[in-house]
Amino acid sequence: MAWFTLARVLFIATVAYAAAILEPFPVGLPANVLLGLTLAALVVFFESRLRDIPITRVLGALIGCAIGLAIAHTIVTGLFWADTGNRRVEFLHSFTLIVLPYLGLVLGGKHGEWLEPARLAGLFRAAGPQRRYKILDTSVIIDGRIADVCETGFIDGTLVIPQFVLKELQLVADSADSMKRNRGRRGLDILQKIQKMAGVEVSISDLDFPEVREVDLKLIELARALQGKIVTNDFNLNKVAQLRGVDVLNVNELANSLKPVVLPGELMKVFILKEGKEYNQGVAYLDDGTMVVVDNARKMISKTIDIVVTSVLQTTAGKMIFGRYIEAGAAAAATAPVAERSPRPAAVAAAPAAPQQT
Repeated sequence: MAWFTLARVLFIATVAYAAAILEPFPVGLPANVLLGLTLAALVVFFESRLRDIPITRVLGALIGCAIGLAIAHTIVTGLFWADTGNRRVEFLHSFTLIVLPYLGLVLGGKHGEWLEPARLAGLFRAAGPQRRYKILDTSVIIDGRIADVCETGFIDGTLVIPQFVLKELQLVADSADSMKRNRGRRGLDILQKIQKMAGVEVSISDLDFPEVREVDLKLIELARALQGKIVTNDFNLNKVAQLRGVDVLNVNELANSLKPVVLPGELMKVFILKEGKEYNQGVAYLDDGTMVVVDNARKMISKTIDIVVTSVLQTTAGKMIFGRYIEAGAAAAATAPVAERSPRPAAVAAAPAAPQQT
């Protein structure tokens, strides 16, 4: 930043010095110096605005302007037979030399992204089905569920493992902490398992971005370069990638979407594992890890019971199910259909009295 500031100061001083020496306008030395300072300040202002524009758009604008100027010069040269002394012909020449370079400048700057290396390579690539890349994050490799998803065949395209992700996995596997070391080794085992799967294409990418330090930002840049999707279960990486226009496949979101749908009023059979936070509550868990909070179930800990679902709460962390335990007799009475009551049969006629003895 200091280098840019020094260059700007030297540029403004040089322009002011040239205006003072040459004095292009007959208005005196101070006025010429002030004019030079003003022009230099305008140039610095435009330079600061152009700094935020991608270099491909700047190159596109320059190339478009040069092409427009060449076409305008060709047209003006082709009109050699016209009367150059005519004011209308002179205006037509000037208008052509102004309009065509301007159009080239605007159109070239607008479509400058076609000068990116990936777009240029795509122009000369043979026509055919485009490869779909899925770039694996360190967290999703250590998690391990991606191997099961690949084994089922739901992931198509090419799985890309960047070298900087492998390096991070190796650092975790060589950690002095036993827990981190086990996680890193598990990630390497998961990668080896995926590579051995039939029908799964795995590619190790050597593409790196030395100017970017963080691994998450490297993944985003790699996804942009390959026009692929990032596979992760990192919540923060998911949000940052979406803000930068990169598609993300989140394994946690996939797992939440595959959980069974439970509606209020349904009966469930759960195993009460522990006591809940509120009075007379019990807590159970489904096979997929969904928490079930059951009222009136404190005394049924370590037992499998039938409950009635009362509500379902969906949060960012997952799904929670609330239910109520009903006694076995009450549950049967609540679910059984009400039988029609038939009228009580008339009393059987009394037996004839014994004959009186005479």
